[in-house]
Amino acid sequence: MYTPPAFREDDRPTLLAMIRESRLATFVTATPGGPMATPLPLFLDETEGEHGTLYGHLARANPQWQGEVIGQGLAIFSGPDAYVTPSWYAAKAEHGKVVPTWNYTTVQASGPVEFFENADRLHDVVTRLTDRHEAGRPAPWSVSDAPEPFIAAQLRGIIGLRMPITRLEGKRKLSQNRSAADRAGVADGLAESERPQERVMAAMIPRG
Repeated sequence: MYTPPAFREDDRPTLLAMIRESRLATFVTATPGGPMATPLPLFLDETEGEHGTLYGHLARANPQWQGEVIGQGLAIFSGPDAYVTPSWYAAKAEHGKVVPTWNYTTVQASGPVEFFENADRLHDVVTRLTDRHEAGRPAPWSVSDAPEPFIAAQLRGIIGLRMPITRLEGKRKLSQNRSAADRAGVADGLAESERPQERVMAAMIPRG
């Protein structure tokens, strides 16, 4: 990932927090037939390995797990993003030498890929994923709420994914390369947006 120094995020706790906050990742592998990518909910087990280990599952019918994986896998976690109009820059009124851009946050995690079919491991993965996303609901649904034979049949239709993270790269493109006045203009502009994620990004823009 191309990351100019102004936008690089190297703080490990921040990177792991960005992964936890992302609800859907893009899982990418290189194969002899070309690159393959699948949107997947993944969860991070921070107790496994130096940078943690990612878990998830794919549909058994998904060809991504069936062939050879060349090199390592890549999981892309995207945070808020927003178009930035030059009209928000104080510099526009000063000299007009401004152009549009896009602000965003992202983390890319890579590591060796393991696919597995063991029913007990699959049950653990779907349980942990479910518990993560049901947490906080008034009446959380649990895997154990469904009949065991039904769950067993569902597990036969998926393939588990395990990827120990060997490399973490983070990027937070938040107008850090602009002047304080320009950053304030971007933050104020995004704060008035009708899009919730753009209002979230407004609070992330450094004003100082």
